[in-house]
Amino acid sequence: MSWLGPEEWQAVALSLKVAFWAVALSLPFGLLTAHALARWEFPGKQILNGIVHLPLILPPVVTGYLLLLTFGTQGPIGGALQTIGITFAFRWTGAALAAAVMAFPLMVRAMRLSIEAVDPKLEQAAATLGASRLWVFLTITLPMILPGILAGAILAFAKAMGEFGATITFVSNIPGQTQTLPSAVYAFLQVPGGEDSAMRLVIVSVIIAMSALLLSEMIAQRIAKRVAGT
Repeated sequence: MSWLGPEEWQAVALSLKVAFWAVALSLPFGLLTAHALARWEFPGKQILNGIVHLPLILPPVVTGYLLLLTFGTQGPIGGALQTIGITFAFRWTGAALAAAVMAFPLMVRAMRLSIEAVDPKLEQAAATLGASRLWVFLTITLPMILPGILAGAILAFAKAMGEFGATITFVSNIPGQTQTLPSAVYAFLQVPGGEDSAMRLVIVSVIIAMSALLLSEMIAQRIAKRVAGT
């Protein structure tokens, strides 16, 4: 990517960093949420389901503003975290948080569908033999839903890479600090002569997205064959 300028390369590198951490840190919570929605019955289940999918319905700018109110330096959570040295607003960590929130519904939905496709009788049979719930999940459920977990992670990564509205509202568009790839494309299109830089970043976006999808498909097929014992 030597044909990218320093500012363009910074935006690409920051987007990859943001997307990676957005997926890595939200994956355990996404798996737990998906399992709870697929297998558990509890009061407020539909409310939780609605909250999880809310970022898909709300305009991204609204989500970003709510994050700013909550996790900003003056927000209830952001103010408390700032006292221990953790700051989200106008930092790359805030971009990762915004990307994670926007990608979370896609991750949960993919994993939930995968869990629901597992026959509960298999889990019940293992439980009747004395296996704990955790052991049943680790030895029976988890291997069978690995393709779904991978699909959810890839969808979340792609969404995080392309997130714009919530990110720019929450952390602004600061080159080298919070300017992700979509924000850089937008910024270049606002200045005369920036079309070439914007086009280069668009090409990079397409290459990264296609590579991620092809890789996930290859891995998913291998996992599916291994689970099927072929």
